[in-house]
Amino acid sequence: MPMEKILVLEDDALVRKSLEQLLRHRRYDVAGVATISAAQECLAQDNFDLVLCDVRLPDGDGTEFLRQLQSRPGKPLVVMMTGFGSVESAVACMKAGAFDYLLKPFSGEQLEVTLQKAQEFTRLLKVNRFFSRADVADEPELLGQSPALAQVRELIRKVARTQATVLIHGESGTGKELVARAIHQASPRAQGPFIRVNCAAIPESLIESEFFGHEKGAFTGALTRREGRFELAHGGTLLLDEISEIPLPLQAKLLRVLQERELERVGGSRTIKVDVRVLATTNRDLEQSIEKQEFRQDLYFRLNVVPVAMPPLRERREDILFLAEQFRQRFERKHGVRTAGLSAASRVALENHAWPGNVRELQNVLERAVILCTDGEPIQPAALGFHRPPPGISATQLPLSSTTGTALGAAAPLTLSEVEKRHILETLDQCGANRTHAARKLGISIRTLRNKLNEYELGDQASAGAGDAATAGVVS
Repeated sequence: MPMEKILVLEDDALVRKSLEQLLRHRRYDVAGVATISAAQECLAQDNFDLVLCDVRLPDGDGTEFLRQLQSRPGKPLVVMMTGFGSVESAVACMKAGAFDYLLKPFSGEQLEVTLQKAQEFTRLLKVNRFFSRADVADEPELLGQSPALAQVRELIRKVARTQATVLIHGESGTGKELVARAIHQASPRAQGPFIRVNCAAIPESLIESEFFGHEKGAFTGALTRREGRFELAHGGTLLLDEISEIPLPLQAKLLRVLQERELERVGGSRTIKVDVRVLATTNRDLEQSIEKQEFRQDLYFRLNVVPVAMPPLRERREDILFLAEQFRQRFERKHGVRTAGLSAASRVALENHAWPGNVRELQNVLERAVILCTDGEPIQPAALGFHRPPPGISATQLPLSSTTGTALGAAAPLTLSEVEKRHILETLDQCGANRTHAARKLGISIRTLRNKLNEYELGDQASAGAGDAATAGVVS
């Protein structure tokens, strides 16, 4: 519920009690006070979503109190009430920041209309705040002409019109998030929010709060009540990106929410109903994760109602040149560069490349090529950068002896840290700069890989590839 707690500031005891009873009947958490000083005490102790405030009060002017509320962080909506209404008074209240203005006596139906407007406004405001914090990428559409992609589009068309939970699986960079967005946009929920949770990017200690929200004081740093992603997605679609990264203890709680469509915030006891369609993505084999006891089998069955397999780019080679041309045109517009298209040699190089990073790698290769190409000239293979060494020291420049671990032609053996650095950078290069894929291949966490790259002072350069969390929002 976007709006839960309401403060009634009304000095007439009969009116105040009537409003409290009416609001509690509608399942709101209500506090009633008769003075501004008492209201200030309530607001100091708790957060309220809405304040019903009388204009004339024993210890001050309600309009002045309204102005004070506008400077509060997370300010509540304020509906002014008066029995001495005038056009001038209403205009003054609206200019001071009032959400609405009610003339006493008002009916329950009038109050209900105001509450419904406040509910919808609060929901939209919270969703917009979330999107203002999120990294919104200029993501491509689900492009391609291959038969494999045509089958995916047909499955999207069939499943979009239902409420079924969908598990989208495939390698990193194949476009799993784009499939999820296409399902949402073709569904009856298209006008609702589309909320994405990158499960791999949230610290384990915070992931429960991110999913389900928390109450004020639930843990150190929980200074206000916060809605989780499930509540933000109410009426729309929630994408659980890289679902395999969720820790086991949370998987049981997630299963309950998926089954019951209700949750409790961290530190809270109120049961909150949510109307959310859940989509999930993974680049792992979840059946293998189940065998290793890293993923719950019952959660897998609950998510895998309709499986969608996103094919890797090497299995849809008909799309390589088509996508390359689309990306070339897009990046020419983005960077204000004009090329003469792809040379014949570049087309051959693109078609023959293995594309371990899939569409994301192709996208980054074309952006780099457009930037490096001489203005007005065709893009040549050198600009594609397939054979460029990874940032820093290249393992191919100083090959290691298989028996001594010493660089051939070097005067002294490499230190263990140098060997580690070269191995990490070579693996990153083999994975098309995809950090998630490289970390998995190295057997380390994405955070450890990020720390290593920062240690080598290559964090920014490496993220110019394709594996960073921000880029993962483009094609996942």
